[in-house]
Formats: sequence, C-alpha cells, structure tokens
Amino acid sequence: MFPHHREREQPIFSARAHVFQIDPATKRNWIPASKHAVTVSFFYDANRNVYRIISVGGTKAIINCTVTPSMTFTKTSQKFGQWADSRANTVYGLGFATEQQLHQFSEKFKEVKDAARLAREKSQDKELVNTALSIAAPQFSQSPPVMCVNGPEDKLFRSQSADITLSSEKERIKKMLSEGSICEMNLEAELFTLQDSNSKLVAALHEANANVEQWKKQLAAYQEETERLREQVAELETHGGHGPSDLLKDELTQSLEELEALLKAKDEEIHILQSKKAEYHEMEHDRDEAMHRLREMEMRNSDLERRIQNTEQNLSNSLEERDRMDNEIQRAIEILDIKIFDLNDLRQSLVKLIDK
Repeated sequence: MFPHHREREQPIFSARAHVFQIDPATKRNWIPASKHAVTVSFFYDANRNVYRIISVGGTKAIINCTVTPSMTFTKTSQKFGQWADSRANTVYGLGFATEQQLHQFSEKFKEVKDAARLAREKSQDKELVNTALSIAAPQFSQSPPVMCVNGPEDKLFRSQSADITLSSEKERIKKMLSEGSICEMNLEAELFTLQDSNSKLVAALHEANANVEQWKKQLAAYQEETERLREQVAELETHGGHGPSDLLKDELTQSLEELEALLKAKDEEIHILQSKKAEYHEMEHDRDEAMHRLREMEMRNSDLERRIQNTEQNLSNSLEERDRMDNEIQRAIEILDIKIFDLNDLRQSLVKLIDK
C-alpha cells in the first residue's frame, strides 16, 4: 500500500552567516567555506521524519548535515558558534553579524535536536511494537487459495499495473519538484547576495552624494578665489611697476596653478562617482531580473504542487478502486467455497443413495 499523502522537505528556519570548516590536517584552523555570508537553513523531511541543516553557495552545497540527538552547538564567542558532524567527519563553524542572530540559531538548533531525539524514540518504539506483533502472529503452513476465474484475475493484473504506473509518475513529479526546490534555493541565495551588494552601493551612493554637494561648494569657492586672483594678476600686469614686486606676482601665479590642479582633481572625482552611480543602476537591474526569476520559479513550484495533489488524488482513487475489487473477489471466493461445500454435500448424499 502506498501512502495517501507525501509531503516534501520544507524549510523551518533560515539565517545569514559566514560558513567555516575545520582544517582536516591540523584540526585547529578554520577554512572559509564561502567568500561572503550565505543562507543557512533548517529543513524538515516529513516522510522520513528527519531534520537537516543545508547551505548552498553558488551551485554546490556548503553544508548538508543531518541533525542527530548527539550533536551539540557550542558558542565559542559572542558572534561565533560550532558543531561537529561525525558522518561527514568535520566540524562546522558559523560567524554571525550580531549576537542576537547567534542566539536565535543556537535556540533553533536545540529545538531541532530535541525534535530529532523524539523522532528517534518514536521510531524505536514503533520497531519494538512491529517486532512483538511479528512474533505473536500465527504462522500458516498452507498457501492462500488461488483464484482461477478469468474475470477477477484480469482485474488483479490491471490493479497491479495501475499501481506501478502511478508509482513511476509520482517519482517523476517528486524529482521535478526537488529540482525546482534546488533552483529556488540557488535563486534565493543569489537574491540575498544582490540585496547585500545593493545595500552597500546605496550607502556608498548616499555618502558620495553628500561629498559631491560639499565638493561643489568648495569648487565654487575655489572658482571665486581663482577669478579674484586672475583679476589681481591682470591688474598687476596693467599697472606694471606701480604695483607689487615680481615676487608677489610669481606667488599669485603659483597659487592660481595650484587651484586649477585642485579643480581638475575634483572634476575627476566627480566623474568617478558618476560611474559608480551607473554601476548602482546596473545592480538594480540585476536585482529586478533575479526577483522576476524567483517569481517565475515560485509559479513553477505552485504548478508542480498542484500536479502532485492531482496525482495523489488519482492514486487515492485507484487504491480505493483496488480495495473495492479485492472485496468483490473475496466475496466471489466465499460464494464459490459455499457452492463447493454444497456440491460436496450433494455428492455424499448421492453416494449414500447409490449404496442403498
């Protein structure tokens, strides 16, 4: 019998952190597993009753750890924590931006570990019950009767073929849904990266705009000073020997050249800030494209979930139909047994009559 409902793996908690792994050679130093902060999520598999910690960086999984009751998350500093994964033979470390994020992740780790412990205890109790039932069940030496009537036998073969077809279709849709989940996780990680870069560019742009306003005021003041110095130089040239000495004229000319060089440097800085602004607009465009791709992926996942629900409903209907056919076959077998018993009684009666 197949289950009537099968839920896929679902995320239950997510956080942003820098991921590290212990150096397998020294067992002391940390090796960065990601260049920047990535999303670290707790997932729950309802089919197997299993909790996992997963983190995807680019196209590969940085963390793929099944939570067991023996694991312990240890805070080694105000913003850093670690735990050991014996199955992967490694130790994972997470660096958070704030102490509050570390505390939230630690509490969620404890909750998931307790849930995993309860799940293991329930599984062990279930295994004990099944073992006791198998020991107490009676053993039948005779094989069940075989039904050789053409009609019910054809129904049985059709029922088994329908089960195999529905099972293969459900596995195919489950595979499609898992691929969609991986793509959604990759898009979510890419979106978080773009949002992080976007916030940094916005802060830099605000700072640059403030600096531009300040530099514009300084530029206007320098221009006024330059015009005034030029007027003084022209006046000195007009008056000739009646004005200040040639030494003062050279000093004014040198000050004028320095101010012109400073103006040129400020113009170059303004051009650099304008190019950064263009890069910010390109980043906004990339973020919009990522949001659009994420929405498309969500629509695709919704369509896949709808198809799975329809397949589960068809599977449920097929199983009900098979149960109904099994009941009909069982009733036919019982009727045949009664007829055979009546025929046997009639035969014995005829034998007695013949003997008389």
